Amino acid sequence: MRPAPALALAALCLLALPAAAAAATYFGLTGRDVLTPFPGLGTAAAPAQAGAHLKQCDLLKLSRRQKQLCRREPGLAETLRDAAHLGLLECQFQFRQERWNCSLEGRTGLLQRGFKETAFLYAVSAAALTHALARACSAGRMERCTCDDSPGLESRQAWQWGVCGDNLKYSTKFLSNFLGPKRGSKDLRARADAHNTHVGIKAVKSGLRTTCKCHGVSGSCAVRTCWKQLSPFRETGQVLKLRYDTAVKVSSATNEALGRLELWAPAKPGGPAKGLAPRPGDLVYMEDSPSFCRPSKYSPGTAGRVCSRDASCSSLCCGRGYDTQSRMVAFSCHCQVQWCCYVECQQCAQQELVYTCKR
Repeated sequence: MRPAPALALAALCLLALPAAAAAATYFGLTGRDVLTPFPGLGTAAAPAQAGAHLKQCDLLKLSRRQKQLCRREPGLAETLRDAAHLGLLECQFQFRQERWNCSLEGRTGLLQRGFKETAFLYAVSAAALTHALARACSAGRMERCTCDDSPGLESRQAWQWGVCGDNLKYSTKFLSNFLGPKRGSKDLRARADAHNTHVGIKAVKSGLRTTCKCHGVSGSCAVRTCWKQLSPFRETGQVLKLRYDTAVKVSSATNEALGRLELWAPAKPGGPAKGLAPRPGDLVYMEDSPSFCRPSKYSPGTAGRVCSRDASCSSLCCGRGYDTQSRMVAFSCHCQVQWCCYVECQQCAQQELVYTCKR
């Protein structure tokens, strides 16, 4: 059984082309469908293009209810796009030295399985959308939300002082409505996807910090304004990568009292006979991952991948060995600040060795 679209948030992720491309293709909220391409990554539409968001919402592969919510939220379509970009870049950064490097090739097949990599995709996509929505509010790109509601701080004052907090409260509330009501499910995959989605949201929440700015004379803190601010998304990505590394393989059991299916980790030798339920912060998966060494419907394999001879070639090349090439690399050197006011540099070149996995 396929997971309900309302629970499969992670699917929103990931651009099908690099950020510099002129067009982008997105995976829909079901995780199975490819959205119609539309022009690249920009900021919210200008007021003169007030109806542009309606067309962008219509292009997204959403449920009827989600599409209605999108049309009522100017700026949301652009935020979904930015979230996809954010999630893709972070996923590729975190797995840049691993056999599966968050390649766009094979993504559709991967999202149909219950691998650890699938769990990460759901979590990082949910986290990216949560983060992007909260930031869009504080940046004034969403009409129905503003700054965070820190005590004693009005939005007009916040923007005037440059201390507009990230509105995580609105972001999570909106997502809860956007994803639809929670339902018990007899489908293990749907439960796991929902669990991993909430792990991503939880990771963003854990990075919320209170930041303060002093307004006193000569920088003293006689008057201080504080607001809520999300940590850089790179930190959230690192948290989720650690969750991936310690992901828990689960099976299912029926909770007789609640009348629904629950996730359970198999019992370990010397542990409780019944096994334990995964913790709220654990990523969960159901199937062992393929090796990703050779091309398959899940990845293009590792042939031709650049690796580090000391750190990653042994694992990344899957025992096939690696080729060594020498190339000249140009870079700026001997830079000096000239009056006034620019930096003047010379062009230098140096030889470097590049290691790539054999086929």
